[in-house]
Amino acid sequence: MKRLLIFGAGGHGRELAWIARRCLPASVRVEFVVDRPEFWKRSVAGCRVHLFEDLEPDAATAFIAALGDPKSRRIAAAKMSANFAATSLADPSIICSERVFASPGSVVMPGCVLTTNIHIGGHAHINIGCRLSHDVTIGDFATLSPAVCLAGNIRIGQGAFLGIGASVINGSPSAPLVIGHGAVVAAGACVTKNVPPGAMVAGVPAVIKRHAPSPAGEPAVHLSPE
Repeated sequence: MKRLLIFGAGGHGRELAWIARRCLPASVRVEFVVDRPEFWKRSVAGCRVHLFEDLEPDAATAFIAALGDPKSRRIAAAKMSANFAATSLADPSIICSERVFASPGSVVMPGCVLTTNIHIGGHAHINIGCRLSHDVTIGDFATLSPAVCLAGNIRIGQGAFLGIGASVINGSPSAPLVIGHGAVVAAGACVTKNVPPGAMVAGVPAVIKRHAPSPAGEPAVHLSPE
């Protein structure tokens, strides 16, 4: 890899540029990509900025999507994947075992601790100071905000979003605790039970505050918070 393109030049993008400089060889150029002209500047944080429409395919260039919202990140990754390969970033400060497996596009930010048998999906982002215990699976495009704590035997679904300081108690080997695809866990919540796909939970202990939207023409499905 001779160049890393970071899709998104906002705060999260600038954080990832900093991490890239910490963990990639100095010979790798770190640059930004934006897809709207009003977001374009000549440079951000000392890095050149490109408009997406001006990019040319390049086998020596990798990318990472630096958007906090899982849905936006998925769209950005789909755009970039047409011409570039995804790469992952893990800050040198993290503490982890050799039994942590990260897929392309994933990010593990400074101050995280990951123990053993942990699988991180493609384009999943684990933010500053998260703690992940044993036997945890993070789905593609999921987001763990700063200081999230996950106990053992937990499954985080694709595109799920866990807010700052959220915690999830442990499941068991035969019955992992599951945060469903696209679910949202509010900041500071403590999850003690499975969260259905698409639901939003909050509180200590966490209870369902919003159910998944139903497809047009179908009645809403109301799930018991119990």
